[in-house]
Amino acid sequence: MPSSWSSRREVSPQTSRLLIERAHEELVIGNGADARLGDIRPLVRDSWRRSLANLVGAEGLPPLDLSEEELEAYRSAHPLAGAMDMVRALLSPDVDSGVVVAVGDAAGRLLWVEGDRHVRALTGDMGFVAGANWSERSVGTSAPGTALELDRSVQIHGAEHFNRLVQPWSCTAAPVHDPETRRLVGMIDVTGGADAATPQAQLLVDATARAIEGELLVARLRARAAERTPVAARRPVVRAPERTVLRVLGRDRALLELAGPSGESVTELSARHAEILLMLAVHRQGVSSERLAALVYGEEAEGTLRPEMVRLRKALERTAPHLVPASRPYRLTGELETDAHHVVSLLDRGAHRVALAAYRGSVLPESVAPGVEEFRESVRLALREALLAEASVDVLLAYADTEDGAEDAEVLRLALSMLPARSPKRAGIVARLERLPA
Repeated sequence: MPSSWSSRREVSPQTSRLLIERAHEELVIGNGADARLGDIRPLVRDSWRRSLANLVGAEGLPPLDLSEEELEAYRSAHPLAGAMDMVRALLSPDVDSGVVVAVGDAAGRLLWVEGDRHVRALTGDMGFVAGANWSERSVGTSAPGTALELDRSVQIHGAEHFNRLVQPWSCTAAPVHDPETRRLVGMIDVTGGADAATPQAQLLVDATARAIEGELLVARLRARAAERTPVAARRPVVRAPERTVLRVLGRDRALLELAGPSGESVTELSARHAEILLMLAVHRQGVSSERLAALVYGEEAEGTLRPEMVRLRKALERTAPHLVPASRPYRLTGELETDAHHVVSLLDRGAHRVALAAYRGSVLPESVAPGVEEFRESVRLALREALLAEASVDVLLAYADTEDGAEDAEVLRLALSMLPARSPKRAGIVARLERLPA
C-alpha cells in the first residue's frame, strides 16, 4: 500500500532527501498522483501543489519588486523598522554565524537581509536579497513565503523547497502581526544549513516574532500618550513610490517606462534622446551644456545639443513631464532609474545570478556617444569583476554563454578550476578554450 508521511519509518537524512527529490521531480513533470508524494509532509505537499497552481518555475529567480531607492524609502517607513535592533539582539546574525536573518513585509518582499557574509553571497545567487519577493506565489515553497501563506511559523528543510535553486538551504520563518488588529505586518526568517531548521531555531524565531509584536504595541501606546489622543491615527499603508525606468540594456532605442496608480506606459525614445537622458541619469549632480555636449556628441558640439534639448523637452512634456530637465546646469529634477544601474545595485547586494539575468546586453550597444561608451564599459566591467570575485560556478558558466563572456578565457579557466574533476561540463570548456586565439 502507498506510504504515508505520518506512518513511514524513520530513514536517514540522505534517504529522506532522495525520496523528497524523486517526489518533487514527479510532481513537476505532471505526475501529481505519484505514490511517492505520500512520503512528503502534508504542509510541504500542499505548498508544492499551490506552487504548481500559481505557475511557479522550478528554477526561477524571484522578482525584484523594489529598487535600491524604493527600498530605502519603503523600509524606513515600515512598522518593522523600529524593531530591527531587537531582531539583531535576539537572532544575532553575526558576520560568521553561518546563517542570514531576513525581515520582510506582509507581501513577502525582503526588506533587510543580514548575517554571515559568505552565506549572504551564496544565497544572493538565488535572489535572496533585500527588495526581492519571496512570497509563495513568486518562488514557491520556502519558509518566508509559506509562513505568510499559512499565517504561522514554518520550517522548510533542503529538498522540500519547490525551487531547485533553494534546495541547498534550510530555513525557519514566522509571521509578525499588528498587536491590535492581528493583521499581518511582515515576517522574520533564518536561513542557513540544517541548523537553521531545528526545533530550537523554531522556538527562537517564534519568540522573536512575539517580542516584536510586544514592542510594536509599546511603541504605539507611547505615541498615543505623547499625542494625548485616545486613538492615534493608524500608520498609513506604505507604498513604493511611482517608478520611471529607462531601459538601455541590449537596446539601441531605449524604452522609457512609467508605472503608477493610474497604470503603466512605455515610450520608445530616439537614439539621441536616449543618450541624453542616460547621461543625465548617470550625472545626477548636473552637468554644464559644454560637458553634456561632449558626453553625447564629442568635443565642440554645444550648438548641436541645444536644439536637441528643445525637442527632448517637448517630447517629455507629453509623456513624462516630471523628467523635463532643468538647465544651468542640465539636470534631472525627477527620479529616473535605469536598468543598468539596477544591475550594478544587484551586484552590490551580492545577487550575482539575479544581476546576470537582468543584464540583457550592453548599454545602447550601437551608440558611439563618448559618455555612453564609458558608462557601457563600466557596467560590463562591474559585472565581470563581481562574477570573477564571488560568483558560483553555475553563474560563471551562465555568463560564459552570454555575448560578453563567450570568449573570456579568464572566466572559462576559473569555471574549469571550480568544476568537480568528473564533471561532464569540463570537456566542453576545454574545447572552447582551445578554440580561442592564443
